[in-house]
Amino acid sequence: MPDQRFAGPPPLPRHGPGMRIGLFGGTFNPPHAGHRLASLTALKRLGLDRVWWIVTPGNPLKDNAALPPLAERIAAARRIADHPRIDVTGFEAGIGTRYTYDTLAYLVRRCPGTRFVWLMGADNLAGFHRWQHWRDIAALVPIAVVDRPGATLKACRARAAMALAPFRLPEHRAAALMQREPPAWVFLHGPRSPLSSTFLRAQTGRTGPAAAQRR
Repeated sequence: MPDQRFAGPPPLPRHGPGMRIGLFGGTFNPPHAGHRLASLTALKRLGLDRVWWIVTPGNPLKDNAALPPLAERIAAARRIADHPRIDVTGFEAGIGTRYTYDTLAYLVRRCPGTRFVWLMGADNLAGFHRWQHWRDIAALVPIAVVDRPGATLKACRARAAMALAPFRLPEHRAAALMQREPPAWVFLHGPRSPLSSTFLRAQTGRTGPAAAQRR
């Protein structure tokens, strides 16, 4: 059910017809410099106007019992993002969606003319075939996969990557992704951070879902 604190549709970060916006979703438990680095890579390589960090209320594929409150994670994400073109939002709590496909379908309906691209780390591509309606996600918006340490080969050989291989753009044509109709995707290489939310939780003794991104 939608959050009753919202009398109408929840506010969204800046958007508009013709804008190119990267969507980077996850629990951000906790957020870290690797999220920021991936976002900056996408901003530059894809020619994006903005990146939204969509801090989700929970991960349907994980145990969320020990997940810190949404407001806490949003505040932490804003401290880490610290960039004029990265927006942190928790609007999913207001629309009541649990799965990425439903969130993307909502945004496409609500923001006609805005060009969205889904951003994910290479480690998430490896398990993308387990996400609900993953083929429909790929058919709804373009996807940019950002390389992560230790995930490159596993991601490229993953079930979803193989199924979507005919729609993959060469990396040197990454800037053209936003003009392509989905399905279309690209794998981006660049500076990589060894940080992960799982590692940081282990260092601080915090427990919770192991997804810096999600479903």
